[in-house]
Amino acid sequence: MSSVDKQLDDLKAEIDTEVPADITVSDVTYEGPELVIYTPHPKRFAQNGDLVRNLASKLRKRITVRPDPEALSAPKKAENEIMSVVPEEAGVSDLDFHQDTGEVIIEAEKPGMVIGRHGSTLRDITKQVGWTPEVVRTPPIESSTVSNVRNFLKQERDERRDILERVGRQIHREEMGRDQWVRITTLGCCREVGRAAFILSTAETRILIDCGDKPGAEGEVPYLQVPEALGSGPNSIDAVVLTHAHLDHSALMPLLFKYGYDGPIYCTEPTRDLMGLLQLDYLDVASKEGRTPPYDSEQVRETIKHTIPLEYGDVTDIAPDVKITFHNAGHILGSAVTHFHIGDGLYNVAFSGDIHYQDTRLFNGAVNDFPRVETLVLESTYGGRNDYQTDQEDSEEKLLEVINETYDEGGKVVIPAFAVGRSQEIMLVLEEAMRTGKIPEMPIHLDGMIWEATAIHTTYPEYLRDDLRDRIFHEDKNPFLADQFNHIDAGEDERQDVADGDQCVILSTSGMVTGGPIMSWLRHIGPDPDSRLVFVGYQAQGTMGRRIQNGWDEIPMNDSYGGGRSNTLSLNMDVATVDGFSGHADRKGLMDFVKTMNPRPEKVLCVHGDERSVQDLSSALYHEFNMRTFAPKNLETFRFR
Repeated sequence: MSSVDKQLDDLKAEIDTEVPADITVSDVTYEGPELVIYTPHPKRFAQNGDLVRNLASKLRKRITVRPDPEALSAPKKAENEIMSVVPEEAGVSDLDFHQDTGEVIIEAEKPGMVIGRHGSTLRDITKQVGWTPEVVRTPPIESSTVSNVRNFLKQERDERRDILERVGRQIHREEMGRDQWVRITTLGCCREVGRAAFILSTAETRILIDCGDKPGAEGEVPYLQVPEALGSGPNSIDAVVLTHAHLDHSALMPLLFKYGYDGPIYCTEPTRDLMGLLQLDYLDVASKEGRTPPYDSEQVRETIKHTIPLEYGDVTDIAPDVKITFHNAGHILGSAVTHFHIGDGLYNVAFSGDIHYQDTRLFNGAVNDFPRVETLVLESTYGGRNDYQTDQEDSEEKLLEVINETYDEGGKVVIPAFAVGRSQEIMLVLEEAMRTGKIPEMPIHLDGMIWEATAIHTTYPEYLRDDLRDRIFHEDKNPFLADQFNHIDAGEDERQDVADGDQCVILSTSGMVTGGPIMSWLRHIGPDPDSRLVFVGYQAQGTMGRRIQNGWDEIPMNDSYGGGRSNTLSLNMDVATVDGFSGHADRKGLMDFVKTMNPRPEKVLCVHGDERSVQDLSSALYHEFNMRTFAPKNLETFRFR
């Protein structure tokens, strides 16, 4: 008998002693980080509301209770009984019964009403029908990404259960040795922006954090083939953790599966969906531009299949000696500051990912309160001594001023924007400004993935700022559904019509002018001196966006959006930059994040910034807080114990 099987037997015996005599436990097993209890008496479990909570506390495990098949009501009967329990105003749109696991997936417009206060309605459902309910939101804006991900995971349920059971056994395996140490190896994004990738190693475990590309630098990928990473074999990595979905952190995740990795990826649920959207677009753009992508769509599906979503605040075992907890990073939807608790109190590391410390229209500010942290790995995108962004209110006023001036001159405003995060922030500013009369009402055209990314935002309002979430939840005043927003879905013909039409605002990907539909808008509107190109996000070195910011007015054009023509475009439109809309903390925000961090770390590794930015921030943190700081290069290893 393996050590895991013996552990499960011991757990079952302990559970048998804890549950009332009238409840039978037929089996226990691991699925990923969760302990799954099977019982012929799910209704009795549900009647004792504190039983699962007390078991989880005593066993120090995340627990799911599932019914044996014979304990289940017939689906048709169960459907009627569920609908009698759930309030009609919950807006249930679908019930999907899975006999093999005894789960019923309930899709509803208002999931909170299906859950009930402290899960009371969920327990009532199980008391009535025996089935274990799971609740998902019906997207207020139809999302092909959310629908495709849910349908794909439904089709792959059997294989996914096999994956989860294998991962569960790996997590709960017996530790192999007595050595105790912690190391971080940098595989990318050190003294540069992009290709984020780190290895967190212990004597027992090896974890990859992020695996992204480098904007504007085709072929510069993380150093995955070194012995600390895949060089020792694709499955020498125990787990992968993704902080957020932006391509400079997530683009090359599918490459791991091409190389033979077969383990879990941990991220939040919206990060999973956005990751799939962005990776498939990454392949599409590469194809349109005649580049050979590093992987294909099959590896994207494998990535999604191996993803284990976690919620903010859930402490989760991902290895015998490592627990992680995600916290809101305030950067984009689902972005996470990731806290690693290593060993039995041995060491604690936090990876910031990308953060925004102050509240924005979209998100609450980044969390920096932890039980313990000895080392912080901190992004430094705006860490330079002069990298202070304009106050958000002032930034919004400047943007509205630019729009009003352009409108009065009869021109159009073209805003290159990241599909995820900045676009939705700008949408909220424009919707309010038109509603309150600060700018004239005019169409706001959304091109590229912006509309689909917005639909994903409305699917997960619990990840948005409190007041915005409440507007979507309770007031039926979803600002993303304003009449001014128009999704560009007819390609070049529609773009030409917009270019020939009246004043408008155009939000288009890509945000750094590295390809995508923004190239078409430059071709259509770039020659118009009455129009304006407005940058609202970071433009990395080497990108066309940075070159235009620096004064280039002759733009090489060779893209599918112009019919494959290769020539030079004269850019006659004005160019403006409005700071303050970045999803990244500026210099003050980064300093404040560390200053108010509880507890304050002993060491900080400054990463994800150009050489000047990381060195400036590292020096400032050292002098201000008397802590050990580093501005590592790629392929350095730091040992902490």
